[in-house]
Amino acid sequence: MDAEAAANQPVILSLSDLSEDHVPFERLEEAFGPSSLGILIIKDLPKNFPQLREKVLSYASYLADLPPDILDSISSPDAKYLVGWSHGKEALKDGHFDTLKSSYYVNCAFYQDPSLQNAPADDFPNFPEYTAPNIWPPEAVLPGFQNAVTDLCTLIINTAALVARACDRYASAHIEDYQKGYLERVVKSSLTTKARLLHYFPQYSVLSNGSSRDDERMKDGNQQEDSWCASHVDHGCLTGLTSALYIDESAPLHSHSSPLPPLLKLPSCPDPEAGLYICSRTGYTTKVNIPADCLAFQTGEALEIITKGKFRAVPHFVKGPKANANCSIRVARNTMAVFTQPNLGEVVDREKGTTFAQFARGVVDRHT
Repeated sequence: MDAEAAANQPVILSLSDLSEDHVPFERLEEAFGPSSLGILIIKDLPKNFPQLREKVLSYASYLADLPPDILDSISSPDAKYLVGWSHGKEALKDGHFDTLKSSYYVNCAFYQDPSLQNAPADDFPNFPEYTAPNIWPPEAVLPGFQNAVTDLCTLIINTAALVARACDRYASAHIEDYQKGYLERVVKSSLTTKARLLHYFPQYSVLSNGSSRDDERMKDGNQQEDSWCASHVDHGCLTGLTSALYIDESAPLHSHSSPLPPLLKLPSCPDPEAGLYICSRTGYTTKVNIPADCLAFQTGEALEIITKGKFRAVPHFVKGPKANANCSIRVARNTMAVFTQPNLGEVVDREKGTTFAQFARGVVDRHT
């Protein structure tokens, strides 16, 4: 590993470092500062995290395999498919719609009150992307889904609040007129934090003669780097991200059966080059491996604005596995991201007076 590659490895901290406020400012700069990867990995999470992660990420495969009529019933066109099930609705940078992955979006207002399933629409009647209530699959279809997703989201937001507290300590010492405790308050009080359960479909199918049929984004024999998820930056404050769970979906899943059938889970992706990549601010592209028992946190555009550029959002993308004529499996990738975000009326740019609703609306319009 050369010096530049070594300098672009993610910072790893323990949960106790955060809870006991033992995070040196230098480590935060290495994680989120101007020359960083913009990612922080947290280890030593609660003991129930590994099992909860695997349970929720397994649901992503079952969900994507449900019959179209059920998927239509848990979709929200009025919310631009940013609540509930979404597939083929997100516009990519080339103008095409993304069919390589599906999403299930959850508004996390329940973090404040278990009875809440959306942000209040009183002051924002025309913003259903955040104010439309969650649409959960019927319990008979995906038993335990709602409870497991809610529990995992809560664990991730709790951890994000501790990361936010460390960021606040840094910002108070380095940014003039920074509101003490601002980011932790935003994370803990937000009604607009949104979770996204992602299922990346297998990119090619294996033919009877053993060769592979590549998807439409494989061109001239060369795979695009961002073949599973195009390069982008997150627009919230802190994004909590699980490591990916890889599934062999060669055989039908039969997700409509009861009980749900077991999945063929892979210890890792067969192609070691596939996975999450981050484009550092120094121009270096780094593959980031998140351990299965850890969470990662990335910086978003709103946090960059709030911290006046001290912490910056960075582009990242997901590279799918290469087609292999000798491959006999179809590899899917499941993960969950939780985007902690300010409430819609919260001012994120004090100089311009821009609220998060104004900022987020522009982002939504670009991608839907």
